Amino acid sequence: MQQAGGRRRANRDTPERILDSAERLVQSRGFNGFSYADVAAELGITKASLHYHFAGKAELGQALVERYAARFVAALEGIDAAGGDAPAKLDAYTRIYGDVLRNKRMCLCGMLAADYDTLPPPMRDAVIRFFDDNESWLTKVFEQGRSEGSLQLEGSSHEPAQALVSGLEGAMLVARPYGDVARFESAATRLLASLASATTPERPSRNDR
Repeated sequence: MQQAGGRRRANRDTPERILDSAERLVQSRGFNGFSYADVAAELGITKASLHYHFAGKAELGQALVERYAARFVAALEGIDAAGGDAPAKLDAYTRIYGDVLRNKRMCLCGMLAADYDTLPPPMRDAVIRFFDDNESWLTKVFEQGRSEGSLQLEGSSHEPAQALVSGLEGAMLVARPYGDVARFESAATRLLASLASATTPERPSRNDR
């Protein structure tokens, strides 16, 4: 009975193990840079087992994006729950990207965006939703910063949200061949500094004293 129970647990764990392996491969090689054979060899299972859990690479890819996006949403909810002003939230947001790079990986959806033209339509839609959701969250943070006076913004709050996502994804790509996380962190710091308020509280005039 223990043996049978162990097999059932292993079978339940197999989809997650497949996703974990495929995610690592996509984050290092891109979606077109790995095959089911690569995953099967890494996990020591048959390709038939992979097809049992994910009918094809398109289904596996969509599941990858959805799981990655769900984790990202949970991380953003954690930042909101921690509170703090807008600059603190933006700093926490950039650390998510830095942590991925420190693990010698790239943003999953950033890698998929590079392969966008060759992705199945459902995966394309999922990648766009990921970036849209990130920009929507950042827009709210920039609106908070404008309201509390901690960020200096001109125009809409959505434009700097787009700029930040694009800037961080680009900074990751450039830092990658150098294997230098500090390079990314420097770029991210400068990007955030350009958005932070440069104003300082005015000193009271003599008439106000």
